[in-house]
This record gives sequence, structure tokens and C-alpha cells, in this order.
Amino acid sequence: MSRLNIRFIMKMLGMMLMFETLFMLTAVLVAFIYKGSDFYPLLYSSGIMFAAGLLLYLSGLRADERIAGRREGMLTVTLTWALFSLFGMLPFYLGGYIDNIADAYFETMSGFTTTGATILVDIEILPHGVLYWRSLTQWQGGMGMIVFTVALMPIFGGGAAQLFDAETSSITHERFRPRITQVAKHLSGIYLFLTVLVGILLWAGPMDLYDAVNHALTTISTGGFSTKNASVAYWNSSYVEYVMMVFMIVGATNFTLIYFAFKGKFKKLIDDEETRWFFASILIIILIVTGWLLLNQFEASLEGAFRKAAFQIISLISTCGYFTADFIPWGPFFWMIALIIMVVCGCAGSTSGGLKMGRLVILVKNLLCEFKKQTHPHAIIPVRMNGRVIPPDLVQRVLAFAFAYIVLVIISSIVLMLDGFDFDESIGAAVSSISNAGPGLGVLGPVGNYSSLSDEAKWFLSFLMMVGRLEIFTVLTILLPSFWKQ
Repeated sequence: MSRLNIRFIMKMLGMMLMFETLFMLTAVLVAFIYKGSDFYPLLYSSGIMFAAGLLLYLSGLRADERIAGRREGMLTVTLTWALFSLFGMLPFYLGGYIDNIADAYFETMSGFTTTGATILVDIEILPHGVLYWRSLTQWQGGMGMIVFTVALMPIFGGGAAQLFDAETSSITHERFRPRITQVAKHLSGIYLFLTVLVGILLWAGPMDLYDAVNHALTTISTGGFSTKNASVAYWNSSYVEYVMMVFMIVGATNFTLIYFAFKGKFKKLIDDEETRWFFASILIIILIVTGWLLLNQFEASLEGAFRKAAFQIISLISTCGYFTADFIPWGPFFWMIALIIMVVCGCAGSTSGGLKMGRLVILVKNLLCEFKKQTHPHAIIPVRMNGRVIPPDLVQRVLAFAFAYIVLVIISSIVLMLDGFDFDESIGAAVSSISNAGPGLGVLGPVGNYSSLSDEAKWFLSFLMMVGRLEIFTVLTILLPSFWKQ
């Protein structure tokens, strides 16, 4: 194994930090428009970020990109999330809006990983620029900061393949014909279009322009940060809720297939087996929970029960984390449903986290094949998806990922219990962080927050968010001694 190309990593990190400065400057502009106290904290933070990026970029300027491979890509992507959260927390900390480093880093990592968990007790006291920056971190994290950077890669030169492969680790998806930079531009364009569309629709309802923009950023990214303490329940509007439900589902659908749908190939989206399982799961679970709410008198009317059930289910399965009702009083039956859908979540190639519906389909089909082999031990029964045979090595990778996910949840739950968490809160926080879902159980539920946790727990959960966002293997592989051996 060759020596790590440190200069390449420094160059890529510097390039992305400088590019990220442009996003933070839009928050500076918002702070200026609203004449908030956050103008200078955001401006100073932009300067610090750009200076650090320029220093890294110049240090790696002579990098030989011909020897940059998968290891460099994995390390660059992991360090990108860590550094973006480090520099991204500066507006919160320098402005005194979050005066604890662990809290500020947790909030920012929750943003960039689109987890949506928060330590903020009163969101509405934050000035407009900082709140917008908080929403913008989720919008960037949704499609992947690497994808945006790859779109601009020709400006800086090289390195696209390594970064794109390390960040977008899908399961089964259509291969794109264009070059990687063209792929990133197409995906970014669709992502931007959908964001603008949901923003206009929300603005047409009871939201003002500022709230519509913020919620557009955090809906399509399935992030869930809101500008209100009561989240979406603040507006008490069926119009707002149904619009957001539609776009949360869109955000949790495979963007590769959405790309083909925009190209007029709707059949690819409709015929996709993972997509059909995803929509069928949403419908079945909503009907079950609607019946549960009516039978247990949590809601009196059928429409009210359906809307509450639909919003919470779609928000959880898309890992968005918005809420219109506190589901903790709904009891252990719903808690179990919530945990299951937070584990599985949306489709491969979407902005959602979790195991992904595509992996679940492969796991279920592989299990059925094993049952058949019990009665026909010599038969060759392949796992099929979308009419095609899934290669055995891909099935093995899915099994390995599922095993790694379960082990990580168990170990993380035990670690959190040692920190004083209750049993349900430990499992809820572990699953929520690894799947980037946001709300947990108990005091960490939808109307609660993570402010009461110890600093050690916040650092640990921040790490879990990053592990989950980068699909487990990318980060954990870096921790193995074999990764660093030449």
C-alpha cells in the first residue's frame, strides 16, 4: 500500500473550506439585512474559515493527484465533515449564542449531517443570520458538501472521483453516463430547483419569506431544523404540513431516479423496487398509526389522526425530525414503530440516513432465498432486485453493513447507559444519531432537546452523527490500524 498523499488531502480540504466561505457570506448578508447582532460574528467566522482554507490549499498546491486513491478520498471526506463543523460552529460561539464548545460543535455537526438534534432551549431568541446559517448547514449536508464541491472541481483541478465515491456510497443505483462533475452539476441543479419550489409553496401559505426559505432548506435536505420552538406545529396549518410531507418524501427518494424522472424517464422511478417498498411502507404504517390514535383516543377526528400520523411517520422515515405532535405519550407501541422506521429510513441515494430501504429489500430477499435453500439445498437461488441478479459480493456487503449498524447501535447504547441514560433514551439517542433522524425517546423526544447531556455524551453523539452520515464504513475504516499502514 502506498504512502498517504497528505498534500492532496490538504489541497482538497483547503479548497472546500474556501468554497464554504461563500455560503457563510450569504448568512452575513442576511444578518446585515436584518441588522442583527450576529453580523460581526458571522463576518469574523467567514474570515477565519477562508484564511484556514487558503493556508491548507497553498500547502497542498503541489500535490500529485495521480497517486490519490480511495484512502485519500475517505480521509478527505471524513475530515471535511469534522472541519466544517469546527469552523461552522464559530458564529454560535463567537456571538455568545452558544457559550459551550461541546454544545456549539454538537449543534453544527447536527446541521451538516442533517440529523436535526438540538441543544437549543429557545430557538426563537437567535438572530436571523445565525438561524439562517443553521438551516443552511443542513441544506449543504443534505445533498453532500462533496457533491457541490465536485461540481466546481474543474476550477481547482482533479480529485473528483475519489471524493465522489467516498461520499456517495449507494447500494444499487443506475450508472450515470456523463463525467462525475457533470453528474454533480445535474444533481445540484435538481436539488436547488426543488428547494426553490418548496420555498415558494410555503411562502404562498401562512409563512413569511424568511421562515419559508429556512424551512425549504431543511425540508428538502430532510434535516428538520426549524425557526420556531414548536417546530411546524407553530403554524397549525394543514396546507404547510401536506406541502412539507410531499417534499420530505421527495428528499428521501433516490435522487438518481429523480434525475432520470426530470429527463422524462419516469418509468425508472415507478418501476424501481426500492421506491415501491418505500411508498408501500409509508402508507401501511400511516394507516396502522392512524387506527392506533383513534382507538386510544389520542385524536378525535379521522382527518386529524391521519394528518398527525402521516406527518410524524414521514418525518421519522425521511429522517427529517420535524414534529407537529409529541409522540412520547402515544406509548411503547408507537415508540417501537418509530425506532424501526428510524433504523430503515429512506432510499439509497437520497438525503436521508439509516440502513436504507434498498438494503432492507436485499436482506429480506436473501432471507427468503435461505428458507428456499433449506428444502432445495443444491438449488442456485440468486437474490434479484429490479429483475436483475444481485451479485453475491454486494449481498455480503449489505449483510456486513447491517451487522455493523446493529453492533454500533448496541455498543453506543451501552456507552450512553454508562453516562446515566435510561434504557429507552440510550437506544433512542443511538439510533437517532447513527440514522441522522433527530428526535429520540424520553426526554430526548420531539418536544425535548439534548441540552441536559454531559459534554462527553455530546462529543460522542457528534461522532455517531458523522459515522452515520458517511454510511459507517468510511469513518470506521479510518480508525483501523491497517488503514494507516504503508
